[in-house]
This record gives sequence, C-alpha cells and structure tokens, in this order.
Amino acid sequence: MQRAFWLSFSAAMAIYLTMVFWSVPFIVGQAGGQAPFDMRPMGYSLEDAKGFLGALTQDGRLFYLDVQQKLDIAYPALLGMSLILGLQLALRRPWGTVFGLVALMATAADYFENHIVAGMLQTTPDMLDPATVQVASFLTMSKSVGHMTCFVALLLGASTHLMRRVLR
Repeated sequence: MQRAFWLSFSAAMAIYLTMVFWSVPFIVGQAGGQAPFDMRPMGYSLEDAKGFLGALTQDGRLFYLDVQQKLDIAYPALLGMSLILGLQLALRRPWGTVFGLVALMATAADYFENHIVAGMLQTTPDMLDPATVQVASFLTMSKSVGHMTCFVALLLGASTHLMRRVLR
C-alpha cells in the first residue's frame, strides 16, 4: 500500500506542478490576470464568472477546454487515490475510512465541477445560467474544503505516527 501511495502521490504532484507553473499561469494571462474557476477555493458569483469569461481570450478558452481539462482528468483520481491510501496508512480505523470517504466525495465534486466548467467555457458571458454557476461554485468550494480537510487529517495522522515511532 505504501508503494501505491507514493506512486499516486508523485504522479498527482507532477500534474499539479505542471498546472501551477504552466497551464494555470497561461490561463490567468489569457484572462487579464483572473484565476480560472478551478482555482477559486472560496467560489465565485455569477458576476465573477461573467467577468472571467468576458476577459478570457479565445486562445485561453481553447487552452482551458483542451489542455487544462485534460490535465484535470487524471489529477483528481490520482489525488483522491493518494489521499485515500495515505489516510489508510496514517490513521487508525474508523478515521482512515471516514476521511477516505471525504476524499472520495471531494474527488467526485472535482469531476462534476470540471464537467460544468467545460459547459460554461462553451457559452458566452451573457448566456450563463445563474443556477449553473451557483452549482459549479458550490462544487469548487466542496472540492476545496474536502481536500483541505483530508490534507490536514493526513498531516496530523502522519505526524502522530512519526511521533510514536520516534518515542519508542
């Protein structure tokens, strides 16, 4: 299980670093400095979504739909897998299972978010449906809270595990 954790974690981090240092900065540059939908952990309003889509160039829109969305196919699964495996290794039952379910729900929210964002990217700012934006924003916040909760649980569990080993 440790090997699977480190493989999935390494692959997830490789994709994450690719997004952070290449694809996201490109999209931000193509949107006049505005962050992509996926990178707004506190969510966004209809006005924010309209502003982003209005500022996003056609090249930026195509890049977001093609490159960023393709990177975001593998990343949620790899992140979810590494969190679930890490939580199983670091936490005692039932907590590893409980937080593993949180990671699974965050991963599902990430995929649903990506699907809705793809649809929003294929429309014009004035044609955005307020309910769609609200759901996408909720999923973005849910994904962010779920992943952050799991990261904290994983760090606390790993720290506790490490302290037990040191104190033995």
